[in-house]
Amino acid sequence: MQDHLLLTPEEAIQEDKSFKRSLGLLDATMVVAGSMIGSGIFIVSADITRNVGSAGWLIAVWLITGFMTLVAAVSYGELSGMFPKAGGQYVYLKEAYNSFVSFLYGWSLFSVIQTGTIAAVGVAFSKFTAYLIPALSEDNILLDAGLFKISAAQIVSIVLIVFLTWNNTRGIKEGKFVQTLFTSVKLLSLFGLIVCGLFALKHDVWNANWSAAWEIGKAQVGEAGDVSRWTVIPYAGIGAVLGAIAASMVGSVFSSDAWNNVTFIAGEIKNPQRNIGFSLFLGTLIVTIVYVMANVMYTAVLPLHDIASAPKDRVAVEATRAIFGSAGTYIIAIMIMISTFGCNNGLILAGARVYYTMAQDGLFFKPASQLNKNAVPEWALWAQMIIASVLCLSGRYGDLLDMISFVVVIFYVLTILGIFILRKKRPDAERPYKAFGYPVLPAIYILMGITFCLLLIKYKPQYTWPGLIIVLIGIPIYFVALAGKKNKPGS
Repeated sequence: MQDHLLLTPEEAIQEDKSFKRSLGLLDATMVVAGSMIGSGIFIVSADITRNVGSAGWLIAVWLITGFMTLVAAVSYGELSGMFPKAGGQYVYLKEAYNSFVSFLYGWSLFSVIQTGTIAAVGVAFSKFTAYLIPALSEDNILLDAGLFKISAAQIVSIVLIVFLTWNNTRGIKEGKFVQTLFTSVKLLSLFGLIVCGLFALKHDVWNANWSAAWEIGKAQVGEAGDVSRWTVIPYAGIGAVLGAIAASMVGSVFSSDAWNNVTFIAGEIKNPQRNIGFSLFLGTLIVTIVYVMANVMYTAVLPLHDIASAPKDRVAVEATRAIFGSAGTYIIAIMIMISTFGCNNGLILAGARVYYTMAQDGLFFKPASQLNKNAVPEWALWAQMIIASVLCLSGRYGDLLDMISFVVVIFYVLTILGIFILRKKRPDAERPYKAFGYPVLPAIYILMGITFCLLLIKYKPQYTWPGLIIVLIGIPIYFVALAGKKNKPGS
């Protein structure tokens, strides 16, 4: 077999010839945008506001996150051009470092990053479905076995995951149709909501929110979201300010994650050297604009204390009520159902390609290395579905996702650092596209990512050590997989 370190981009494409290249630039862009926009933009601004206490810093957190995401995306363009094959970030880490580092990433993706996100987005879909059909609420407990409870919302989320998994086993064209359709609808509906919100701007609310836009502090809203006790306590010292920003970014980073999913399906994208990098830029730019403008709209129709104390953090629900009245609840419920449906399709579609590539390397279950008659990794899709469903039933997916932003950023930093390593290790390698702003912008991302992680370690350790434990569990699993690979005949 040809050494993967010597593959040119054209040879990498030939290696993936079993996949059907059916996705164009529009399809790839829809995968980027659709995988990013789930339920986060409708919810996490409440927690961000509680952490920073002002409208200016609420927008600043989203701008900082958007800048980091865009820089990372355009940097990945170089790697996607060099290695245009299924597996994406897993492949980049293997090429820049070794199989150990790439396995830890793949393990983290399978155990919680991808599957946990699928579970969380699935449950978000079911929670908002309950606005239309109350019997499907999380409060409707179907089975109560003491410590273990199953609600109607959990069952709906699992049914959604099973359906989308089945649809993606039918072939890439079926998954592409769902992704493009639902992402287009949710982008149009989000733009529509933003425009309606800005037309409904309440001048007294806007002026009050922006009168002290840069007075950063921790918001205190009292028990049970008692807005009458709204106060903002200024932070003492630059370290505490930076810690507050880092803690706020946990939500915005999670909401902006999964943009790299398009690299996982490189084996099914037409002209991947061009289209992956371009779709990464277009998709992340569109979503960044939508996210920032959505938050500007929130501050135009809701007092800051209403954003911070929104029931169950559902800021978008309160905003649509302010814009459309009582009908707003149903409008936003339908929007979020569309958004989470499309988001989960993209996550399910992309994640299985990483496990397929790991299995090809002998580091995952062997059946995952096979494609079905429709040229998709069906076994890997169903394995992913099982883990995501278990996380739905556990009820712990939310806790896990609060803790993975730290791990996700670590792997992003390692991957972008890999650009520097590969420039030195393989200076003559073919690079159809070079990282924009190299070396300055990639270096800025690395510094910002490391700073984010260090601040979380100091000020919010509960967001760091559980994610690290999940990664570290992968170490013994890697050596077991490696031993099994060596013991196979012909290894």
